[in-house]
Amino acid sequence: MNRITLVAIAIVLLTSMTEAQVNMQKGSWVPGWAKRAVWYQIFPERFRNGNRENDPTAQDAQVGSGHYRVSPWTSDWYEIQPWERTVSDKFYDVIFDRRYGGDLEGMIDELPYLKELGINAIYLNPVFESPSLHKYNTASYTHVDHNFGPDPKGDLKIMSRENPDDPSAWRWTSADMEFLKFIKKAHALGMKVIIDGVFNHVGTDFWAFKDVEKNQQKSKYKEWFVIKSWRDSTKGTKFDYAGWWGVKSLPIFRKDSVTGLVHGPYEHIMDITKRWMEPDGNPKDGIDGWRLDVPNEIPHPFWVAWRRLVKSINPEAYITGEIWDNASPWLKGDQFDAVMNYEFAKAVVKFFINEHLAITPTQFDSTLKVIRGMYPKDVNYVLQNLIDSHDTDRLASMIVNPDRAYDSADSPRNNPAYNVSKPDAMEIKRQKLIVLFQMTYVGAPMIYYGDEAGMWGADDPDDRKPMLWPDMKYADERSSPIPGVRRPDDKNVFNRDLFDYYRMLIRERISNPALTIGSYKTLIADDYHKIFVFERKSGKHTAIVGFNLSDEKQTVEVTTGGATGNFMDALNSKVMPVRNGKLHIEIQPAWGVLLVNPD
Repeated sequence: MNRITLVAIAIVLLTSMTEAQVNMQKGSWVPGWAKRAVWYQIFPERFRNGNRENDPTAQDAQVGSGHYRVSPWTSDWYEIQPWERTVSDKFYDVIFDRRYGGDLEGMIDELPYLKELGINAIYLNPVFESPSLHKYNTASYTHVDHNFGPDPKGDLKIMSRENPDDPSAWRWTSADMEFLKFIKKAHALGMKVIIDGVFNHVGTDFWAFKDVEKNQQKSKYKEWFVIKSWRDSTKGTKFDYAGWWGVKSLPIFRKDSVTGLVHGPYEHIMDITKRWMEPDGNPKDGIDGWRLDVPNEIPHPFWVAWRRLVKSINPEAYITGEIWDNASPWLKGDQFDAVMNYEFAKAVVKFFINEHLAITPTQFDSTLKVIRGMYPKDVNYVLQNLIDSHDTDRLASMIVNPDRAYDSADSPRNNPAYNVSKPDAMEIKRQKLIVLFQMTYVGAPMIYYGDEAGMWGADDPDDRKPMLWPDMKYADERSSPIPGVRRPDDKNVFNRDLFDYYRMLIRERISNPALTIGSYKTLIADDYHKIFVFERKSGKHTAIVGFNLSDEKQTVEVTTGGATGNFMDALNSKVMPVRNGKLHIEIQPAWGVLLVNPD
């Protein structure tokens, strides 16, 4: 068989392959930069108020109280504000109407803070136009929320004159331009930026839904949504529709088994994707990827087509999905690059946080192996290894409240016994131990804003407090969300020691190929002594990471796999010599080691 024939056969085979199969043959489909990413998740409304002139009004927040005021950034979280008392004296009745005024100017101002921390990748919760604090009830994908930019009134005028269904009529608002400025400045500091794509559902203020609500069967957008009944006085029927998980404020887009989404929203989302990935025709000036909200609720065909579009604009764009369990159906090369690794988070909580319900080192090792086995090798290196997020307790409060199911929604709202207190010194030490594992294990670590500053809080909404900044003086947290329940008077101050610890580990991770792209090998999983040790290795670089969860000092022996000379513990700069190919490692109680071989 001659060379020409072989080439012809190869061409036929390639053209018959799926995109995923072609990528597999190339070796990988994930962006290379994502293997070296250290992610930082920002909840925009609660990160920094850089411009008081654009603070939300009662009309913006859709709050009826004439006494409405933006809350003081440094106030006691559970203290009911004066305007809130005109509505209710119960914290959870009013908290979701509260605003603090976080905006893009504040985010831009604090990019140097993220640079100092060592962050090189940012994930933003939704930034698109929406009346809520969380922005998951989209009013328009076309524009960044007008309260995030410098000219809210002007932006609303621009939006009111547009046809949102016609991409050729779309203009750029001041908030849009401020967002593009944020991207440019982040890129200049070596940071990638991805945003939340909430494409399964919208809010009742979404322009197409408002048209349906107004014009009923006559609306040109009536096929976009799942309509159960129309308003008809002669038949005695009311307008009814499907909302996400039954929530009427979140109407869902109608699905199609062939295209995933029905025509209409399908094309609109494709146009939106282009707008934010190449705003001026140049992908370098757009976002670097997407985090997808509840993507498991949209059939796979949409994501296959959408990925083709994303990668055609920017082959190095990063696509990650919110999947809470085994995500293998989405991680075959034809849809997502990664997911938020909640399986990782659950394992970490069971091993490092739980007390009576804790798993053993061998169980932890087996669980990690199962998780790694779910996905192709390269995918494991780009998974977002989070512990907490806007949907869970903060890491510090998980530690204060152990032995609960991960994201159990067990919070002061439904459990008066939930401990809302600030973590003590031993609990902060446990947080440091967990971060040591997070920053050294396979996958891309992701920090929820403020964890590095010492923030704590129960599940939503208490995980969304205003960011704790070193240049601000905060009121003590002394109020309780449960009337009649006492709590400690907790000082709410920026934890510089914890910040420096995060910064040190991030620096070690990014500078050491063993910790970003290195192989993984468990060296010790000792249930009796509660010891867990593993090795990361890339070329001449080796890192040995050990954990002692017992109450006593432990000494272990490990082989160095050919590495010679000295190792240094990055946590305390202690030098440990290799003797006869082995290291004798002393690990303090409830602590760990990070041993690296210096160049």
